[in-house]
Amino acid sequence: MEKRNGKALLPIFVFVVLYLGLGILFEYGLRIEMGFYKIPVVVIFLIALLVACLQNRALQLNDKLAVMGTGISDPNIITMILIFMLAGIFVGVVGRSSANSVAYFILSLIPPQFAVAVLFIVSCLVSLAMGTSVGTITLIVPIGIAVAKASGFSVPLCIASVMSGAMFGDNLSFISDTTIAACNGQGCKMTDNKENFFIALPAAIVSVIIIFVLSVKSYNGGFVAEKYNLIQTIPYILVLIGGIVGLNVFLVLIIGVISGSVIMIATGMIAPTDLLGNMGTGAAGMFETSMVAILVAAICALIKEYGGFAALLHWIKQVFKGRRGGLLGMGLLVGLMDIATANNTVAIVMANPIAKEMSKDYGISSRKAASILDTFSCVFQGILPYGAQMLVAIAAASGLGETVNAFEIMPKLFYPYMLLISSLLFIFFGKEKQK
Repeated sequence: MEKRNGKALLPIFVFVVLYLGLGILFEYGLRIEMGFYKIPVVVIFLIALLVACLQNRALQLNDKLAVMGTGISDPNIITMILIFMLAGIFVGVVGRSSANSVAYFILSLIPPQFAVAVLFIVSCLVSLAMGTSVGTITLIVPIGIAVAKASGFSVPLCIASVMSGAMFGDNLSFISDTTIAACNGQGCKMTDNKENFFIALPAAIVSVIIIFVLSVKSYNGGFVAEKYNLIQTIPYILVLIGGIVGLNVFLVLIIGVISGSVIMIATGMIAPTDLLGNMGTGAAGMFETSMVAILVAAICALIKEYGGFAALLHWIKQVFKGRRGGLLGMGLLVGLMDIATANNTVAIVMANPIAKEMSKDYGISSRKAASILDTFSCVFQGILPYGAQMLVAIAAASGLGETVNAFEIMPKLFYPYMLLISSLLFIFFGKEKQK
């Protein structure tokens, strides 16, 4: 019988208390702007790792290092880090102007009274191509503010529509760090992410209908027109098509990097001498995410060795019965991790080892487990008032002279709420397809 030791979970508790506690202190006590994101998450994980190393004196330090090395050397962790680097390089090459071109091109094709609904759709497509919700919000919120000012639409509704669309792509994109983390952490192919599509699409359809009905009522006849460079949309389109048709994710990203490099140089957006520098900057932007993956792998390896995961699984089994209960427990697990960390990628990486054990015990396929982790993390992250997505959106609006707070935006975040409902329907009424 596998040993159970609830005390082995102490490093996770230490991380949650330090990260969440300091975040609340900085954000609401000291009133530091974006206080949660002043916390060096890598340092907090290092402290948690130190706590894990100080536990279980029966093991020598060299033995603990060997356990950590085994966890870090997992092929899924290595693959995850390499994909993170390539995704960062792609974004570094194509930059913001290409994403703006994608957005303004689509907005130019539709009647202005549909603009808010199209903001949601544009954000879906851009985040699918970019693989980052925060990047999408940074790019599209200024467009949303322009739409609101020109046409009299509600600013919170426009911002919420952009945020909702950004979370759609965060959940489904083949180059999203959450998708990468969930699929590789559960040992399934990136193409298995299509399982999420059947959860997300109904939620997106209902959301766009709600947004359309609300926005059309407040349309005052204005419109937004901006210039765009159609050629610069090609790298995003290639990445999107490559992901949809199921090409290997490494190949998809390499195609995106090569096509983006050629096009950005040819259009004069990047000087040839700056190309490598931009690639390096993009890859460097993934440093913290990669280090988190490494540190969490080391911590989780020690917790598993000490019997912490066995104890947690035992507790979960006492509450959640059957395969559907296991899926719900898995979703709540990653949701709680996300509330604690305000980072859905970190939440997935932390939940992965436990979810993998749950999959075996509850008879859940790896692709369904990855889908639940990815989807539920996006549900929670999409509505957190202190999440990066919300803070970046509010900051972008403030920079354009619009004062709006999280509690004005949250009621209009229709997609995350619809995604939660869709996910629950998927759990309780979906059928398991055996491989």
